[in-house]
Amino acid sequence: MFENCLILTLDPIYRYRVYTDDMKDSKTTTYTAGKLAKAAGVNIQTVRFYDREGVLKPTSRTEAGYRVYDTEGLKRLKFIIQAKELGFSLKEIKDLLSLRVRSVQACNKVQSKAKAKLEDIQGKISDLRRLERTLKKLIGDCENRVVSDQCPILEKMEV
Repeated sequence: MFENCLILTLDPIYRYRVYTDDMKDSKTTTYTAGKLAKAAGVNIQTVRFYDREGVLKPTSRTEAGYRVYDTEGLKRLKFIIQAKELGFSLKEIKDLLSLRVRSVQACNKVQSKAKAKLEDIQGKISDLRRLERTLKKLIGDCENRVVSDQCPILEKMEV
């Protein structure tokens, strides 16, 4: 008879309120800046830096002024760290965070930014390979040189 009924619970505080979900589930984990840093595996200065830059905001502050973050703050910090590891700059991360809503348009914009980052990385890889070939050649020239006044590597750099 009551199979499809919504079960309501009362708040046990002086002013009763009705909740539509289990009150145990509504409790969220909170973190001070130090605990947040530890949970994310970063230095507390990293948390403070991202706070100053406006990409990580505390949900509140204690009476003593300590920053307090929730689980969403931890997810956001982990997102920032992962994006940094993928080579995104802080400005690019800010753009990605603003696109973090779930929609087709946002997904297309994120994909476009990821493609641009990939092209940038591929260009850097190409530059590094060219630099590697040049250094190998210079080292080979140095090893095969006839005694001279100049080091072939320094000579090449002076040109």
